[in-house]
Amino acid sequence: MSDTHRTFPPSEEFAAQANATAALYDEAAEKGPEFWAEQSRALLDWDTEFTETLDWSNPPFAKWFQDGTLNAAYNAVDRHVEAGHGDRVALHFEGEPGDRAEYTYADLQAAVCRAANTFEHLGVQKGDRVAVYLPMIPEAVVTMLACARIGAIHSVVFGGFSAEALRSRIDDGRAKLVVTADGSYRRGQPTTLKPAVDRALGDGESSVEHVLVVRRNGEDVDWTNGRDLWWHETVGQASSQHEPVPHGAEDPLFILYTSGTTGKPKGILHTTGGYLTQAAFTHRNVFDLKPETDVYWCTADVGWVTGHTYIVYGPLLNGATQVIYEGTPDSPHRGRFWEIVDRYGVSILYTSPTAIRTMMKWGEEIPNGYDLGSLRLLGTVGEAINPEAWTWYHRVIGHGRCPIVDTWWQTETGAIMISPLPGVTEAKPGSAQRPLPGISAGVVDEMGGELDADQQGLLVLTKPWPSMLRTIWGDDQRFVDTYWSRFDGGVYFAGDGAKRDADGDIWVLGRVDDVMNVSGHRLSTPEIESALVSHPAVAEAAVVGAADETTGQAVFAFVILSDAAAEEGRDAEELSQEIRAHVGEEISPIAKPKKVLIVPELPKTRSGKIMRRLLKDVAEERPVGDVSTLADQTVMEQITRSLQR
Repeated sequence: MSDTHRTFPPSEEFAAQANATAALYDEAAEKGPEFWAEQSRALLDWDTEFTETLDWSNPPFAKWFQDGTLNAAYNAVDRHVEAGHGDRVALHFEGEPGDRAEYTYADLQAAVCRAANTFEHLGVQKGDRVAVYLPMIPEAVVTMLACARIGAIHSVVFGGFSAEALRSRIDDGRAKLVVTADGSYRRGQPTTLKPAVDRALGDGESSVEHVLVVRRNGEDVDWTNGRDLWWHETVGQASSQHEPVPHGAEDPLFILYTSGTTGKPKGILHTTGGYLTQAAFTHRNVFDLKPETDVYWCTADVGWVTGHTYIVYGPLLNGATQVIYEGTPDSPHRGRFWEIVDRYGVSILYTSPTAIRTMMKWGEEIPNGYDLGSLRLLGTVGEAINPEAWTWYHRVIGHGRCPIVDTWWQTETGAIMISPLPGVTEAKPGSAQRPLPGISAGVVDEMGGELDADQQGLLVLTKPWPSMLRTIWGDDQRFVDTYWSRFDGGVYFAGDGAKRDADGDIWVLGRVDDVMNVSGHRLSTPEIESALVSHPAVAEAAVVGAADETTGQAVFAFVILSDAAAEEGRDAEELSQEIRAHVGEEISPIAKPKKVLIVPELPKTRSGKIMRRLLKDVAEERPVGDVSTLADQTVMEQITRSLQR
């Protein structure tokens, strides 16, 4: 049996010390919402105890712990200092150029208090929105916590977004303050951020009153007197004493924008008590965190929800020591991730399948050059991980001994919903497995009927959960229409396809848009992509369905060759046919791509997401659409040229 079809039970040693036990599932099923009430009381400090756990009287508008009050920043920072852990390292910061900084919990408390005092001095009050446009530096974490401390609502915009995207988010949220930096570093080169803010605010018609600028790389920036302020001259000089104020459990904590299939981005609104509860619970149990001994590293950016829940809130609520890194996996060299794991003794690593597949392509001799013996648990996030990448991650990075948690969740869910529980679950490469304790998920047909094993359907959440989005900012109707209108009875449609296997484990099959209908057969793009990368010559693959007169849709595959295959210099047409045949053998002749196109690179956003709509344009011989969100905007030209050749 190949490793991709094996299951991986937890070791007796790991299971014996694991935070989670199998009993959690039964306990959650028996207690219903009160399970979450118990978790909340155990994991958070409440200023005013809540008396009502869940109000679901007006679905889909949920209220969790609504009469309770608490402060997110106090829970993430102050209480650890008060408990005598002020000298524990909260953040190990590693800059791309190699500069480093260390923040203990006491240091972080002082920094958050200074920022909170500064924001209040600039007129920011409870309920005001603060746009955050920063690289992965400690000031990003400090800014978010300072907002939470005073009850302002942070709206983080990924630093790779354009001035236009930033402006649309500032306008939609009516932000009062923007926190940014002069720039950052990317692949050895200084970059700028402040000029994008200047362009976004250029017409002078914005709601923004002040722009607070962190000096990161010393790039020259334009300055608007009266509006622009240096962080070091304001926050750096402010008092390090600030009294946290309790906020209602249902008071807004943050807005985070996610792209819609049509129309303007959606401002996903998360509130305080329920979100913090599920962030703390999932971080503690899914990652088996031991705050006294673990060093945790989530490689995401705070511009995405993963950075919110599993860098800023979850780990700090649990008193973790963590690494944050400014740069990319290949700068200044391809061993950068493993160098960081080695340097800080990282024991828990949470990264993306895209990063793993990229490092597979580079070869295992690179990670083999570093001491990865500190690792004890690995995680993946962002998309379903194909079994080949899972087994490589397990074997090469985890040396066959680290459990892997393949986590499914969304910006909208706020926290992990489906995942193995380390120490409990017998892991299956490629499967997200079971809904976590307290979560109810199903796989249904178009009419909402539960499907039998191995039937592909739609992934739904059938009961409210604490960290669920409360609405789309300023647009309750769009919230209802987007997520709750497909099925009756307060059922959330996640937009993803899925199937359950004979054991009841869930396999996420990608966005429903990514499910192709070829001659009446439903084919999932992740399944075909997984078959493609199991061919020894293929390092990475993306699949799209293109219109076809005969079959309705036809499968088009775009593949990047492994370094070894590229060096062999085989005939491209011959290799393409071989790869097509391989897919037919792995899945079914129905799934064989109509064409396999060998390309030098795939179109990806700065966060590593493959922009399949652009590949669909190529497959359907249309002019290529908007490439402004790509990390490398020349990629589509390269693909087009390679096809012409």
